[in-house]
Amino acid sequence: MNKIKKGELKQEVFDLFDLYVHSKIDRREFMDKVSIYAVGGLTVPAILEYLLPNYQDKKQIQDGDPRLNTETIEYSSPKGGGKIKGQLSRPIDANGKLPGIVVVHENRGLNPHIADVGRRAALAGFISLSPDALTPLGGYPGTDDEGRTLQRQRDRQEMLEDFIAAFDTLKVHPECTGRVGVVGFCFGGWISNMMAVRIPDLGAAVPFYGGQPEAADVPAIKAPLLLQFASLDNRVNAGWPAYEAALKEHGKEYTAYMYPDANHGFHNDTTPRYDKEAAELAWKRTIDFFKEKLN
Repeated sequence: MNKIKKGELKQEVFDLFDLYVHSKIDRREFMDKVSIYAVGGLTVPAILEYLLPNYQDKKQIQDGDPRLNTETIEYSSPKGGGKIKGQLSRPIDANGKLPGIVVVHENRGLNPHIADVGRRAALAGFISLSPDALTPLGGYPGTDDEGRTLQRQRDRQEMLEDFIAAFDTLKVHPECTGRVGVVGFCFGGWISNMMAVRIPDLGAAVPFYGGQPEAADVPAIKAPLLLQFASLDNRVNAGWPAYEAALKEHGKEYTAYMYPDANHGFHNDTTPRYDKEAAELAWKRTIDFFKEKLN
């Protein structure tokens, strides 16, 4: 049993892990760099094991939850990957049509955590579609390392088309009102921002620590934005001042929150970067925002 506690690791370890999971450094370089922090009985393998996600024990909404009607569907993405699979989920006792939410994964495909987030969105009173952009390569392969390797083989713009196609699919679903928003994390945060640029009738967008569009793209945004940032996420936050300036210049509707002492990935409750207080507040704000903008 791993007995490392979050407070035992310096922030530099989490910063290195962020570089590793975003393919800025490889596994060997990460292990080499983190070795200087393996002191006081800590070992490099133990640190890495501690940092990796624990999907088995951390699901909030289990597969097959009886409160939900959840299934795997396949939809067409002619400008992207052709045929894309995704998890479609909605409350079993829904009374009439529901607003929709596209849930966009990180840079590793539709792993168990993001599928769980999709089910959480459904349980909150929405019909959610959580696509897997790795479908053309066989789908999420079972580990995040393999998922990141596969996702790097796909073109980012084509994956954007896959999620735009998910919006189009959900909008006309017979159980959807036609009002659809998007929430995404990391890579999915960038996708959420870009869907706001590309889709004039997007109902709302909630990017979690996502890369920003070019300032020249901002005038095209019609959807209200709720932007969630982690104060320790220097990599993503570097682009926020220019983005905010462009949003202000063009009179766009947005609200931004910066969560103090939180790392990139703070909403992901399967890793020690998880910040319970920040994550729960951010998710409540997300659901309240969608209820306001999509109903």
